Amino acid sequence: MVVTIFRSRLNPGVEEEINRIGTRMFELAASMPGFVSYSEYVSADGENVTIVEFESHETLATWRAHPEHRQAQQQGKERFFSEYRITICEGIRDYTYKAEATSAVRQ
Repeated sequence: MVVTIFRSRLNPGVEEEINRIGTRMFELAASMPGFVSYSEYVSADGENVTIVEFESHETLATWRAHPEHRQAQQQGKERFFSEYRITICEGIRDYTYKAEATSAVRQ
């Protein structure tokens, strides 16, 4: 699995438009072969963090090169972001834990 971490800060006044484009980028990424997941977060200090997972470097490269995604990248540089950082990681280990719901109440 390949993980992209996209950290960014927005220019003032672009929130509505970037949300619209972000929604479209999620729809587009989710339709791509090899897509695994997409999550977005905003920290208390205003930093935006998007985490996107693809099955392989090849499927990530296909996403990165998609014409509509390339256009959004260009718009981001020109209008939306005051700064950003992209980090590409390869999954070395992947652990999952999920507590089972119980109806019993501890006393």
